Formats: sequence, structure tokens, C-alpha cells
Amino acid sequence: FATFFSQLPDPAIEDQGKEYIRPILNQYAAVCVRLPGYGTRTNTVVLIDSEGQVTFTERNMINEDVNQWKTSTYEFKLHT
Repeated sequence: FATFFSQLPDPAIEDQGKEYIRPILNQYAAVCVRLPGYGTRTNTVVLIDSEGQVTFTERNMINEDVNQWKTSTYEFKLHT
């Protein structure tokens, strides 16, 4: 295995199928994915300031309806 992994990344392998796979990967790598049968249903943001104050905000899709979202925010302080 060591010999195999020492050859990676192999540009020749990475270039194979690039024209086919890149557009598919770009769709799934978006911040908010909207594809038939697949998509973003939760967004999470965690903010931590220099004094250990945390704000955790999460947005969840309700009943698979892209027009209905519930947002929850929690704030707390980290113990040092």
C-alpha cells in the first residue's frame, strides 16, 4: 500500500472523466442544493467569540417544503 499511496494524487487519474463528473460534483457541493430527490434540508452556523460566547443557529426545512423553515438559536458560554 505504501507504494500505491506514494503515487497519489495522480494527475492522469484525476483528469479521467473530469468533463463528466465535475458538473455533478459542483451541483452537490453548492451551499444550498436543490435537485430532484435530493437537497439541503438543514443549515447550521456556529459563532464563537474571543471570550467563549457561543451562538449556535440552525435552520431546518419543515415537511420537505422548501418554503417552510424553522430557525432555532442557542447561546451559551464555553467553560475554560
